[in-house]
Amino acid sequence: MDRTHLIELHTSDPSSHSLSGHHRNQARNKGKMEAVAASAKPTLRVAALSGSLRNNSWHHGLIRAAEELCEECIPGLRIDHVDISGLPMANPDLETDGGDGFPPAVEAFRDRVSAADCFLFASPEYNYSVTGSLKNALDWASRGTHKCWADKAAAIICAGGDFGGGRASLHLREIGIYLDLHFINKPELHIRAYEDPPKFDDKGNLIDAQAKDRLRKVLLSLQAFALRLQRKEN
Repeated sequence: MDRTHLIELHTSDPSSHSLSGHHRNQARNKGKMEAVAASAKPTLRVAALSGSLRNNSWHHGLIRAAEELCEECIPGLRIDHVDISGLPMANPDLETDGGDGFPPAVEAFRDRVSAADCFLFASPEYNYSVTGSLKNALDWASRGTHKCWADKAAAIICAGGDFGGGRASLHLREIGIYLDLHFINKPELHIRAYEDPPKFDDKGNLIDAQAKDRLRKVLLSLQAFALRLQRKEN
């Protein structure tokens, strides 16, 4: 029997077809299970706050990039960009109802913070610290008997000069201790925006592929941590 005939006998063996069919079924079933698992995962609402009020801000661009990544490749995570530019300066004289009533803009802001499952802070660094606008937002949502930030997961993303906003990130973590926020530790995203290759375009959009991938990993870590916290509560 020549070698060609042996090959023909082997390929015509019904058991080999059965085995390959079994593998195809396994792969098909695995795909179905993964799809079911993805659909069963709860959708987490991420309140994303940019500490910058500037048009074409890099930090607005980071939040836009996070929105796109969630839509493209992170099922179960939804970004809600919460604008803080319209908030008045925190002032107890503006509060009513024994400290539990607030101006309309503040009430609306607090409602969105309260509805969030976790937070994404895009924090510029001003004078080694967070911006006044971000600190103002943090203060407003910490007032009253209902602490909107408490016991929720959070992540910080920054862009800046030599330290990539790292000192503001550290200060924000310190503020978060009193607010009872739970920040992820790894991975970090501190973008040195002035170094080549360019990280942002002139509209503030994130264009660097490596930075986008690091942002994706931050979002995945935030998602996993938020889900762990929710499981502990339940």
